[in-house]
Amino acid sequence: MKIAFVGKGGSGKTTLSSLFIRHLAAAEAPVVAVDADINQHLGTALGLTEEESAALPAMGAQLPLIKEYLRGSNPRIASAESMIKTTPPGAGSRLLRVREDNPVYDACARRVALDGQPVRLMATGPFTESDLGVACYHSKVGAVELCLNHLVDGPDEYVVVDMTAGSDSFASGMFTRFDMTFLVAEPTRKGVSVYRQYKEYARDFGVALKVVGNKVQGTDDVDFLRSEVGEDLLVTVGHSDWVRAMEKGRPERFEQLEAGNRAALRTLQDAADESYARRDWVRYTEQMVHFHLRNAESWGNAKTGVDLAGQVDPSFVLGEQRGATPRPSPQPA
Repeated sequence: MKIAFVGKGGSGKTTLSSLFIRHLAAAEAPVVAVDADINQHLGTALGLTEEESAALPAMGAQLPLIKEYLRGSNPRIASAESMIKTTPPGAGSRLLRVREDNPVYDACARRVALDGQPVRLMATGPFTESDLGVACYHSKVGAVELCLNHLVDGPDEYVVVDMTAGSDSFASGMFTRFDMTFLVAEPTRKGVSVYRQYKEYARDFGVALKVVGNKVQGTDDVDFLRSEVGEDLLVTVGHSDWVRAMEKGRPERFEQLEAGNRAALRTLQDAADESYARRDWVRYTEQMVHFHLRNAESWGNAKTGVDLAGQVDPSFVLGEQRGATPRPSPQPA
């Protein structure tokens, strides 16, 4: 299943996403972790040094390889150059799976051992000097969206994405790629403002959204969050000596995390598992196509010189068992 962590800058979403990844790894679940934030801190939150984190390969720099691999033998895609970030898979496309080895993971992922349990870590890559003033960050995040569109995930495997801060996630259709979006909010007016914006933008797309209250110090903070976000408040997290040690680069073994915080992480996993069980593969594919056609008309056709609507395979539905399942034929009236 695919899970996103979002929130305003400084809310603690990277810390909570790293704790959730460690929680899954401790349960020996297969995990692909993706740092899609413009501020690349997930690697260090997972225990890498600053140098090791900076050395992670940038997915944005590998976009030609990613496109060529995913294109496969799809006859609707004439070349990798004609693919854009929203290009959907079709018959002949290569699909990614969490547990496999493939050239995309070889080029873009590195294995990180968390208390001996490995997870795959990928990163969009930070802004470079050549990007300043001429590029937007969404050109880098496009590599993540393309991979998510071609990724077949099952109920017992996890893709966890630390998203860019604020409502920037809505600059593409990637916000619809997740079975569960956890919005990390502090118990302040600024802390819940991103929630209101996210809720409004997502309401027409069936996005499963739950709020994780962070930096909560007492019942007054919980009451404030409940009054602002209602039933969307899933769980709250308070101070953690374990996290403080981790941020100093001296974490204990994950089993030493406070019992209350371990219980909160189990609640997150249960909510994500329940949401995945309701995934509608037909709707999931239709949303992918919807945003592809919008991007094609807005800028993609002009940029590539191709009518990108022709990349849509109307008989293809991404599916869990074989990678793709036939789209149901219309029933006669």
